[in-house]
Amino acid sequence: MTGFAARKGQGAGASWVWDLRAVNGKGLDLRLRVPDWIDGLELALRGELQKALSRGNVSLTLRVTRDPSEAEALRLNPVALQAVLAALATVDAAAMQTGVTLSQSTPVDVLGFRGVVETGGAEEDYAGLRTAILADLTPLLQDFNQMRAAEGAALAAVISAQIERIALLAADARLAADARRDAQSGVLQTQLGRILDAVDSIEPARLAQELALLAVKTDVTEELDRLAAHVEAARALLAETGPVGRKFDFLMQEFMREANTLCSKSQDIQLTRIGLDLKTVIDQMREQVQNVE
Repeated sequence: MTGFAARKGQGAGASWVWDLRAVNGKGLDLRLRVPDWIDGLELALRGELQKALSRGNVSLTLRVTRDPSEAEALRLNPVALQAVLAALATVDAAAMQTGVTLSQSTPVDVLGFRGVVETGGAEEDYAGLRTAILADLTPLLQDFNQMRAAEGAALAAVISAQIERIALLAADARLAADARRDAQSGVLQTQLGRILDAVDSIEPARLAQELALLAVKTDVTEELDRLAAHVEAARALLAETGPVGRKFDFLMQEFMREANTLCSKSQDIQLTRIGLDLKTVIDQMREQVQNVE
């Protein structure tokens, strides 16, 4: 499920800006871009995100800037600075050769590389900064989840309407199957009379076997019963509060399987049309389900 949240914070002699984005994915894929000069920060953030999220391609960007009063005590490492600038130049040149345009790195980006900035007592300062940043993650996740909850409510309404549409089409299919049964009975009797007139004799057992086989090939009762069961299962999943995306994925496969079988057995224009409408709605619902966590 898609989501977005942005937030600013400050503390421990620094200020920072969060950017948290997510799009739907089959599993949980976390991509973090955080300052590597704050020891243990990325590992801690990754652990908190794994607790809070269960599915999606998630991207977290954190930009940290030291306050001016703190920056006075900072000292640039010329060797590390030149190495970083050279590496950036190499990356830019390679990107240009392949036709890729990269965004321009800012001084803040360069200062964020490990070793470019040196300061006395960094371990103690960074520990406090790491604690302050991790504390600010909670309200960021709250904003993020609020947006996803709003989107989830809208998505649930769409899927609910699609489930009810499937239920109505399945009911129409049952009526069409009943009407087809009466028509097929007359057609079958006519064809059977022609066969009996064309041959001197026919084995009763063979005739009964052929009639039973024909009835099985065209009977859609089981498919309609399973469609009704899938509708109830979908309603139950929609009412759950936890992650149901994977279960919905499997259920959509079952929906489509029954619709395909219904079309193949229909032997009736009206029933075929209903089966095709079912497949259309199911396919539309499957696209929406891809956004469910």
